[in-house]
Amino acid sequence: MMIIDCHGHVSAPGELWIYKSMLLSHRGEHGRRFPDVSDEAIIAATNKKEMAPCGHTDMLDRVGTQMQLISPRPFQMMHSEKPGYLVHWFTEESNDIIARQTRLMPDRFFGIAGLPQVAGDPIDVVLPELERMVTTHGFKGCLLNPDPYENSGVTPPPMGDRYWYPLYEKLCELDVPAHIHSAGSRSPRAPYTLNFLLEETTAVYGLINSDVFKDFPDLKIVVSHGGGAVPYHVGRFHASHLRRGSDFYREMRNIYYDTVLYSEEALRLLIKTVGPDRCLFGAECPGVGSAVDPKTGKTLDDIAPFIQGFDWLSDAEKKAILSENANKLFKLDVGEKQNG
Repeated sequence: MMIIDCHGHVSAPGELWIYKSMLLSHRGEHGRRFPDVSDEAIIAATNKKEMAPCGHTDMLDRVGTQMQLISPRPFQMMHSEKPGYLVHWFTEESNDIIARQTRLMPDRFFGIAGLPQVAGDPIDVVLPELERMVTTHGFKGCLLNPDPYENSGVTPPPMGDRYWYPLYEKLCELDVPAHIHSAGSRSPRAPYTLNFLLEETTAVYGLINSDVFKDFPDLKIVVSHGGGAVPYHVGRFHASHLRRGSDFYREMRNIYYDTVLYSEEALRLLIKTVGPDRCLFGAECPGVGSAVDPKTGKTLDDIAPFIQGFDWLSDAEKKAILSENANKLFKLDVGEKQNG
């Protein structure tokens, strides 16, 4: 079966990370100029061993993933940094690196845009960059951080708040999904890898307990990491909804969920809770899950065999999770590759 990973992040040349450190050092005093990066360096970055036993493309080959949607590395996006133009500069340069990588390797990668979300700024400021990446570079969607303050003590508006409505309107206009994925965290109590799950849980709850999908029936939202804790606590949320005469199980199907979960039990729970038609294969490979499990000798992000082995899923449902749902939702048009 064709496997499309909807949740991947760019393996960028070192110049991008040096650029970020320089921006933070001189606070923009030396201007925006990004260093020259060759095509060869961009391709080489996908073969460099970093977070995994081998390079990015080798890892995809190892776990059997043919194509991947790649976005900026969220913990690098510094949405709470000031002055705000530093966020814009770094986000735009990150997106441009991804655009070049997808052009150089079109049979492997699709682009997902980072948004230059600046804590405290109106969400309208991200719209030009979203439109640029979709209309000019053919990107298939964007990442959306529910907390651009990055857990710094300021409460962001919930995802049902009208603060977000200009972005929802633009997403519907462009007909592309937003993939909800938290970014950095300034709190030692909840470091970024934990904050991801907390924010994504809050985002799902906020969207379902709002009028967003009534006001934007064509809005397409994917939530990272299996929706955080929502599938695990769905019974509690459903009980609250029943008291109000609604159905949490039905409402949560307005959202799609990726499978970036590194245990068979968690994957089973997600798929049975939301349904195979609402699950998109994601492994974030290579990434956090690329650690080798000493019990199996495989990396934890090698999760496709779990899904393929669920005998309670039909072949059609497995195919939907592994590729067809992403192909349809993100309009990837990879049918010919699948048939080949």
